[in-house]
Amino acid sequence: MSRLLRTIILLVLVASCGSKDFQAPRNLDDACSIVQQRPEYLRAMKQAERKWNVPVPVLMAMIYQESKFIGNNRTPMKYALGVIPLGRQSSAYGYAQALDGTWEEYRRTDGGRFAKRDDIKDATDFMGWYMNLTLLETGVPLNDTRNQYLAYHDGRTGYLRGSYKSKTWLLRIADEVNDRALMYDQQLRLCAKR
Repeated sequence: MSRLLRTIILLVLVASCGSKDFQAPRNLDDACSIVQQRPEYLRAMKQAERKWNVPVPVLMAMIYQESKFIGNNRTPMKYALGVIPLGRQSSAYGYAQALDGTWEEYRRTDGGRFAKRDDIKDATDFMGWYMNLTLLETGVPLNDTRNQYLAYHDGRTGYLRGSYKSKTWLLRIADEVNDRALMYDQQLRLCAKR
């Protein structure tokens, strides 16, 4: 076997070992289907629930809204004149769509330097951490999905200022996230009985 062929085979093997499956589960409207396809999601969310006291359905609904369960999700690119790339709309990345600065704060204070935004365990832990800070700073209960989402989207300072009140589209989405958490909660109760 030639040296070039061996090098190519080695590179392909190394590349395949490091790849992750970032595809979303099928049927995102069925919590039982999600956890059946990705049992590691439920394990991660239950671990975050034990640590941070954030209910699993709340975490699921927030992750659905933020990334549709796509681990390497990014915000869209911005273009000048429709063709010249200017960069992404924000630095949000991963399951939780955490911004660079907020993620770094989490890594420094609780997540550790090896935490990754495209790892479901780290992403759910981040959300639990963030939502607990929201509880401390704003008083929004951890099971108040709607207001936790508003504070997550606009930041705690924006939430306290009421910046979301003029965003009818965001209020509609917050209601949808709340409804999804209720739906996921009912479904998870039923699939636990199966």
